[in-house]
Amino acid sequence: MNFTLKIWRQDGPKSPGRMVTYPVTGISDEMSFLEMIDVLNDQLVRNGDEPVAFDHDCREGICGMCSMFINGEAHGPNRLTTTCQLHMRSFKDGETIYIEPWRAAAFPIIRDLVVDRSAMDRVMQSGGYVSVNTSGNTVDANALPIPKPAADEAFQAAACIGCGACVATCKNASAMLFVSAKVSQLALLPQGQPERLNRAESMVEQMDLEGFGNCTNTGACEVECPVGISLDHIARMNRDFLHAKVAKKG
Repeated sequence: MNFTLKIWRQDGPKSPGRMVTYPVTGISDEMSFLEMIDVLNDQLVRNGDEPVAFDHDCREGICGMCSMFINGEAHGPNRLTTTCQLHMRSFKDGETIYIEPWRAAAFPIIRDLVVDRSAMDRVMQSGGYVSVNTSGNTVDANALPIPKPAADEAFQAAACIGCGACVATCKNASAMLFVSAKVSQLALLPQGQPERLNRAESMVEQMDLEGFGNCTNTGACEVECPVGISLDHIARMNRDFLHAKVAKKG
């Protein structure tokens, strides 16, 4: 298979960016999208050119590092699929493919397709944890009964890999789906109850400080999420945030 790649190249956060065209030939339909970029980079290095910088790690659809826009869609044309799990058989031979980094003020471009997503880490640090008794009188977590529906929903929220597709897809660059998933996975479990309201309040406030936009319920984030995080978590986080504000006034 042969493709024409139009890739965003940018030397650094303050450098001007540009789309550069690269032809690639002899691509197997069984290659993953990242393997195809590896082939391109091998060609570039052999020609003495700078390879395309892109994030990747596990290449198993688990870590979310492989984030990029492909033909205007986060992680590419397939639903519930990360870029590293996208295969070239999803494209037509001879097709032109546009590849760009996430576009959000809270995700400044580091180089080419690599963006700084540390804002999401700071949101997590603001409240995405539980306090645990380590005094020597700890309680076995398995001793806490949890209804199966609650456990299943908590696991669904915990499936969020923090890739940022929801932010990049949202017209407001909102991180509500990501933050609500991290709030929900603890709000649904007994271990998360003591700090439940404070957690929602502090994480939402940190999200705003980082420059993420607000949610207008268009649902694009849920559509593009590679693990199918539900908008229901946003509703839960909004309720907890409101309760936290009312409790303070009361």
